[in-house]
Amino acid sequence: MSEFIASVAAPEPRALVKKIKEYHPPLGDRSGLRLDFNENTFACSPKVLEALQRVTRGDLTMYPERTPVEAIVAAKLGIQPSQALLTNGMDEAIHVLCQAYLDKDDELLLPVPTYTMYGVYASATEGRLVEVPAAEGFRFPLEALLSRITPKTKLIAIANPNSPTGQTISREDILKVIAAAPHAMVLIDEAYYHFYGQSVMDLVGRIPNVIVARTFSKVYGLAGLRLGLLAADESAMQWLRRVISPYSVNALALACLPPALEDDAYIDWYVNEVKQAREEFTAALSSLGVPWWPSQANFVLTKIGPQHAAFSKAMHARGVLVRDRSSDPGCDGCVRITIGTREHTIAGIAAMAAVLNEIQWTGERA
Repeated sequence: MSEFIASVAAPEPRALVKKIKEYHPPLGDRSGLRLDFNENTFACSPKVLEALQRVTRGDLTMYPERTPVEAIVAAKLGIQPSQALLTNGMDEAIHVLCQAYLDKDDELLLPVPTYTMYGVYASATEGRLVEVPAAEGFRFPLEALLSRITPKTKLIAIANPNSPTGQTISREDILKVIAAAPHAMVLIDEAYYHFYGQSVMDLVGRIPNVIVARTFSKVYGLAGLRLGLLAADESAMQWLRRVISPYSVNALALACLPPALEDDAYIDWYVNEVKQAREEFTAALSSLGVPWWPSQANFVLTKIGPQHAAFSKAMHARGVLVRDRSSDPGCDGCVRITIGTREHTIAGIAAMAAVLNEIQWTGERA
């Protein structure tokens, strides 16, 4: 029997699975100051912990029901409950969109650099990824993107603000993209909406090919619970609900979301902290001579240059985690740094100044 078992090889997966892009987030030991994943660097609302304490053992015996919470979220966002779909983080939301809309030879149009998981989940379909490089200064490549729209374009994904650049696209330009592709679904990913303040959520239900995404991992501080949202017209939502698992959002996440949404005072405090810290951080970067790009999100993309790996490693050694984005299109030598509370940002600035001196940083031109 042992000889038989040793001679049996595991079955090969589908060819489609073999071509999925691998993604290995640098998690591991993340103890220290977390300026690498654009999370809330402080904590969630205290009301969330109060809600967790009210969860009983009996509550955990039941399958989760997201519909009542979707109604609460919809009311908060000014849309209909039927237009709101809670997901297991934004990753599941993107996966659901790709599965619903990308068939053989369909195209996902994607301005790059941007969030990695769009490409990862697109590669799990028979569709084709069409990347459109950003304009100078990482500006949104409107004209280039419009020129790449074809009858095969089925999905267009736009992060606004974008990651890792922090750049934005105006409402006027978003409307131009939507008008140019009435045959495609246009995703506007507003993961960093609170730090920017501008949204196209009001288009949901008015324009049938618009989908707006939000996450509760950033300002709300619920990254560990995995909660995202898709908002779309009912004509699109019926297909998204058909694709998604009915139980993918767990009961603890559903119990915590309503109190998190209710605590406007906490959210206002945290957003204000980040905006002030962002100003202080960019001023410090300029003082240190480090190039950076203006950001409307809770992070700033910096240009460290050839010493980007040494810089990231030395920051980690000092207990400050940052994200090396050099492998992203057009981002060679770039490091993205999360902006959290002012206290955390001051600590990050101090570590950065020490590390630049330690590695004898010669500037991004070296």
